[in-house]
Amino acid sequence: MALTTFKVKGMHCASCAVIISKRITKLPGVKKADINYASETAKIDFNPKEAPLEKINEEIRMLGYELEDPHTGHDMGAMNMMDSQNKSEKLKELALMKRKVNIAFPVALVVFALMIWDIIAKMFLLPALPLSMQLQNVIFLVFSTIILFWAGKPFVQGFGRFFRYRVANMDSLIGIGTLTAYTYSAVLVLMPQARDYFSFPEYVYFDVVMVVIGFVLFGKYLEARSKLRTGEAIEKLLSLQAKTALVIREGHEVEISLAEVVVDDVVLVRPGTKIPVDGVIIEGNSAVDESMITGESIPVDKHPGDAVVGATINKQGSLKCRVTRIGSATMLSQIVKMVTDAQASKAPIQALADKISGTFVPVVLGIASLSFVLWLTVGAWQLGFTVAFSYALLSLVGVLVIACPCALGLATPTAIIVGVGKGAEQGILIKGAESLEELSHITTVVFDKTGTITEGSPKVTDIVVSSEYSESEIIKYAASIERHSEHPLAHAIVADAKKRNISLVEPLDFIAYEGVGVEGTIEGKRVRVQKPTIEDIAQLSLNRLHEEGKTTAVIFINQKIVGALALSDTLKEGVHEAIAALHQVGLTTVMITGDNKKAAEYIATQAGIDKVIAEVMPNEKAAAVKELQLQGLKVAMVGDGVNDAPALIQANVGIAMATGTDIAIEAAGITLLKGDVRKVVQAHTLARRTMRVIRQNLFWAFFYNVIGIPLAAGALFPFFGIFLNPMFAGIAMAGSSVSVVGNSLRLKTLNLK
Repeated sequence: MALTTFKVKGMHCASCAVIISKRITKLPGVKKADINYASETAKIDFNPKEAPLEKINEEIRMLGYELEDPHTGHDMGAMNMMDSQNKSEKLKELALMKRKVNIAFPVALVVFALMIWDIIAKMFLLPALPLSMQLQNVIFLVFSTIILFWAGKPFVQGFGRFFRYRVANMDSLIGIGTLTAYTYSAVLVLMPQARDYFSFPEYVYFDVVMVVIGFVLFGKYLEARSKLRTGEAIEKLLSLQAKTALVIREGHEVEISLAEVVVDDVVLVRPGTKIPVDGVIIEGNSAVDESMITGESIPVDKHPGDAVVGATINKQGSLKCRVTRIGSATMLSQIVKMVTDAQASKAPIQALADKISGTFVPVVLGIASLSFVLWLTVGAWQLGFTVAFSYALLSLVGVLVIACPCALGLATPTAIIVGVGKGAEQGILIKGAESLEELSHITTVVFDKTGTITEGSPKVTDIVVSSEYSESEIIKYAASIERHSEHPLAHAIVADAKKRNISLVEPLDFIAYEGVGVEGTIEGKRVRVQKPTIEDIAQLSLNRLHEEGKTTAVIFINQKIVGALALSDTLKEGVHEAIAALHQVGLTTVMITGDNKKAAEYIATQAGIDKVIAEVMPNEKAAAVKELQLQGLKVAMVGDGVNDAPALIQANVGIAMATGTDIAIEAAGITLLKGDVRKVVQAHTLARRTMRVIRQNLFWAFFYNVIGIPLAAGALFPFFGIFLNPMFAGIAMAGSSVSVVGNSLRLKTLNLK
């Protein structure tokens, strides 16, 4: 079986997705088919040998749909080209729709205004229009014929497919309603003797045909234009990639297309230009703008040995980089793939909408038919056949027009598409809609300590000195000796000296005592740096530092203790701010670590974290997360290491730092492209706002149909004399889809900073 995503042609509404899914899943060799109307994609799990693409297309092509053969790779150039082709086709469709709207919508507005004038004129005894009914009917016949069979061609085709293949979508509903009204009206105008013979009322419904099609087309045009905007995030990502690269080959600089670059090529990146592909700097220093990848606006300093990402911008000096990844392996390609897959995925909350959409059209046809029959029977008994027939026809058309499942089908996916795209722009990669929904429901955030909450490497935090030497001198002597040691703490001491711009001295007679310390001669003085003894701790009052879980090293000069250095892993920038923000929205925070309890509690206190789970073995982290879940908590796990992967999978939603390992990133549902804990807060905010928009969309989609269908059927007419004219039904139907898409687009303006 192969899970493949296809682009779908010919979808016009949410019920189209249901039709395609039912048809495809009936085929042998097809296990599952998820059709997304908003993104116009089909994610199909199938056996290509049993059900080849052509066989699938044969099944749905007769219904007006077709799957496009997907590009098997993820080469950025090919993806860019495909995206451009898709957008070009969409723009052509939009241009044709606009031409139809430019004719149908103004006519609909004029006819609608005439109808309103006619109502007002009768109410207030104003003069009627200086047109005879016969002439008006002929003019309306001509215009309605053009609008129905040219502008409304998709609805007529939908009507034909309904009778030929017994499948109905929104086009079928509108086609049945408008064709019924048109045919009845045309018979009355062209065959007046038939009207007299059956005693039909003189009123015709060409105005209903023109207004309904005009407003529905206008709504579909606005919807299509808005849907193009929902995919802007992918378009922006694809446009970031450089088109060419300056490669050094045989000692010469050669500009070649990106497709010709190979791994281990050396590329030259000049100031102000894009880094073409992923690589490692082998020569040069610069500041690189990585905002398009991480969402962070401050350039990052880069030096030889540092990794660089394709599509980021070299701001200062020239760089020579060795290419490490090309094509589909680059970070940008992976980001585009992840965002595309996530936008095509479905959130669990959509299951209800899918179930309703699946039975919606047949139910609507049943309601429309029932209302028509009731008006002709019960209505005729009360009002007489002539009046009842008018209401029967209007109720049939009104129910079919207003009962649009498009808003219901668009409610969830449009919000997901915009939300996932917004996250990608800020360096928050969401693998699927399910992760986004789960994140919105969490009650507890569990953080791994090392590399997530802390920097992951020790730093000098405290300097204890005697009266004989200053802090700078203590650092100078300690770092000069430690510069020849391989111990991680020695590297931290040397790094601290460099940070303070302290000049180091080459030691003489250097000796390393494994597990104890180092010794040597500096400027004629015998210097020793070692672990403290109990006496040393007492003499320098180091107990407080040890209670905080810090590691200490004492310094001797000429066998006399002169000071000590305390080292500890330190909090990452923004951690305290992020924890406070999570508390503000009512979330509980937990830190999990294998470190000793004292060190863990000290870090947790600094960060403001609620609870500490310390001295946990790597294989026990998942069990600790499960224990929290058994307490009824919804848990998000944030980590970056290999040992975090089981816990990331166990959690309701896993959040991985992209600065960590590939295994952790693969295990997580959400990836933060920059190792900044504040991104967790942004991701949670995005998830909550997206789910809020989805709930709003679903409410309004249900509201339109629950209120509109009974009104259109005439359920309130016997009690209050209220009846919804099909023209108003068309306006309401068009407004429902536009309002849902417009509400989703508000997420683009969400401030996550």
